[in-house]
Amino acid sequence: MNPRVFREYDIRGVADRDLDDEFVALLGQAIGTYLHRAGQRTLTLGRDCRLHSPRLHDALLRGLLASGMEVLDVGVVPTPLLYFSVFHFQVGGGVQITGSHNPPEDNGFKIMCGPSTLHGAQLGQLRALIEGRDFARGQGQVREQPVQQAYLDFVTQRLEIGPRRFRVVVDAGNGTGGVVAVPLLSRLGFEVVPLYCDMDGRFPHHHPDPTVPDNVADLRRTVAETGAELGIALDGDADRLGVVDRRGRIVWGDQLMILLARAILQEQPGATFVSEVKCSKALYDEIEKAGGKAIMWRVGHSLIKEKMKEVGALLAGEMSGHIFFAHRYLGYDDAIYAAARLVELLSRSDLPLEQHVDSLPVLHNTPEIRRPVADEVKFEIVRRAVARFRALPGVSVIDVDGARVSWPDAWALVRASNTQAALVLRFEAATPERLAQVQRLVESELAHIEQELRP
Repeated sequence: MNPRVFREYDIRGVADRDLDDEFVALLGQAIGTYLHRAGQRTLTLGRDCRLHSPRLHDALLRGLLASGMEVLDVGVVPTPLLYFSVFHFQVGGGVQITGSHNPPEDNGFKIMCGPSTLHGAQLGQLRALIEGRDFARGQGQVREQPVQQAYLDFVTQRLEIGPRRFRVVVDAGNGTGGVVAVPLLSRLGFEVVPLYCDMDGRFPHHHPDPTVPDNVADLRRTVAETGAELGIALDGDADRLGVVDRRGRIVWGDQLMILLARAILQEQPGATFVSEVKCSKALYDEIEKAGGKAIMWRVGHSLIKEKMKEVGALLAGEMSGHIFFAHRYLGYDDAIYAAARLVELLSRSDLPLEQHVDSLPVLHNTPEIRRPVADEVKFEIVRRAVARFRALPGVSVIDVDGARVSWPDAWALVRASNTQAALVLRFEAATPERLAQVQRLVESELAHIEQELRP
């Protein structure tokens, strides 16, 4: 067993190297045991379209049944449909086999107990069960249980489509999302142009991660060629949303949050929203300006979902395109539903998407920057950075997830990656000159800290 497959939010690795049949069967027993001891007896099981997902499915199912669990097999589905199945069938948990937005050779497992996704120490408990071979025993049963039609019906009932219709391009990157998103948007009355919507676990056309501009190049071109109002991009398992307007602009996760929050606040004045530390200051300012309450929180879908429940937020989002609706929905990240809500917003407006984007504040920022550092020092670097910047005059520091350092006209983020030996940096300022100045200052301070920690 490679212990590195146990990540902060899921279990993930190179399928043919890290996820052999023996380990995956033991993992199935551990998941079944964990759920059994939490008082659960039934779960749903889904998988993506990667070439090794059938093998992992068979091995995991063998372990789940050996632990005595009853399994509803929902087949090849996007991750949001697996989440939906847990609520719809009112079962005790679920497992999605997916590599999400990772390269084709990767795969992994997203695991639910009740409506919550396991993360952190909970995934460590699964590892301990495997290491101790401390398993419940039984003879479970499995039955196939399709869920797509129920999902389409449920989502359609929660949408309030306006009078305007337009053309939409959907790029599913050959993942699992297109076969659900295309019929949903068509059912709502929109003309849909499918792009790479046939499932192919090799992802032959481009990597299925819409947060990388190169991966939406074909989408931008197709929107222009077809005269569509917008393009929708989904990652491999359809829990990340990317959007482009007809001018070819990428509408990033925090910008989408502003547009969606404005619409929600028209229905629910004073609503609360959650977003993470990498998001633009404009997001928090615009929500407050529209009469909402904006809460900054830690990166990670499991942590965001927990915070939403704690504060009663109606919407949450991340820069990575994870959008979580509790308003008229179930509180988890679903790029297909989020795309439908964006289309709903536009159908009820006289303005096309590009004019909504024009209304957003213009700030200057960097993409997410990854600075390689050793795993054993990354958290100490962040701790020292918090102390250094707090000592500077005119500077405030939010430390819910690393150090978000703010000046009146700029901010910088320094946080330790949960998945890599790296620091995650991001910078934003009112002008390009100020952006460069702040970036130089922070990177210089980090270089000094790294020098201090060298033996």
